[in-house]
Amino acid sequence: MNKSELIKILAEENTISTDEAAIVVNTFFDSIRQSIISEQRVEIRGLGSFKIKKYEGYSGRNPKTGEIVSVAPKKLPFFRAGKELKEFINS
Repeated sequence: MNKSELIKILAEENTISTDEAAIVVNTFFDSIRQSIISEQRVEIRGLGSFKIKKYEGYSGRNPKTGEIVSVAPKKLPFFRAGKELKEFINS
């Protein structure tokens, strides 16, 4: 399922226009995105949680040339599936 399919399903099941459903979905995703950017943990019961993981910089090696390169510190989004979702998938 992609975003446009989600919008279509939301519109059909709630008898609202596609434009209204798009506003709801975009607002939902934007709220999650803003919370993650401000490094807040986002938990959706029954689905899972999103958070930012921070990785320190380190010295690595280019496998092609053998040259030592510096890898910058970075932040990456991380999703952890919730207990209910795991149980549903494995049932």
